[in-house]
Amino acid sequence: MAKIFCVANQKGGVGKTTTTVNLAAGLAKVGQRVLMVDLDPQGNATMGSGVDKRSMALSVYDVLLESATVAEAAIRSEKCGYSVLGANRELAGAEVELVELERRDKRLKAALAAVDADYDFILIDCPPSLSMLTLNGLCSAHGVIVPMQCEYFALEGLTDLVNTIKQVHANLNPDLQIIGLLRVMFDPRITLQQQVSDQLKAHFGDKVFDTVIPRNVRLAEAPSYGLPGVVFDPSARGSQAFVAFATEMVDRIHSM
Repeated sequence: MAKIFCVANQKGGVGKTTTTVNLAAGLAKVGQRVLMVDLDPQGNATMGSGVDKRSMALSVYDVLLESATVAEAAIRSEKCGYSVLGANRELAGAEVELVELERRDKRLKAALAAVDADYDFILIDCPPSLSMLTLNGLCSAHGVIVPMQCEYFALEGLTDLVNTIKQVHANLNPDLQIIGLLRVMFDPRITLQQQVSDQLKAHFGDKVFDTVIPRNVRLAEAPSYGLPGVVFDPSARGSQAFVAFATEMVDRIHSM
């Protein structure tokens, strides 16, 4: 049975897509069967997984409108070692179209149930806003992975996200919980980052992952080559940190 996780944070620019594609590649490296679902109309996770969003015959849009199954729409990214249910600009239209439809917030959940046995992990890259698309992701998931920069404003954004998760848990998806907080773009030389990191650990305890993803140029360069950093430069510090995170993730799931 696949473990389904949303990578979500209502604050933009915190590295959600970088986290999603590199965790997917890291999990594939440690022998897991992975499906990466791109729920962001910008399609950055799709392009960053070596899939051209402009040439896809079917996308997550078709799956949400039930004109295609996940098995039909998913594309295997051989370079990256995982499958991609991609997104493109069409997905922005789904937001409006879903409003009129029945089960509008549970459509992704129903579609993923059909491929449950085919994967060990399904990772969902959510847009930064709390939209119908994000809601579909949160209703499908067993848990949320929250990538966080250790900065003051990130703490404010985290409060909003925790409240959203509580509401979805209470009203729509009783399985939903925060799996863990991942500290990303971390620079230990900056005192404030160290202080925020300590605050996170004091407040959230073992919900904070042990692995820390350092600020790393190679991770930032990788998307321009259409690859996760883990595949683009496996020897880079950031790439090695994501493989370590994938291992920690597998261990954490097995101990749950």
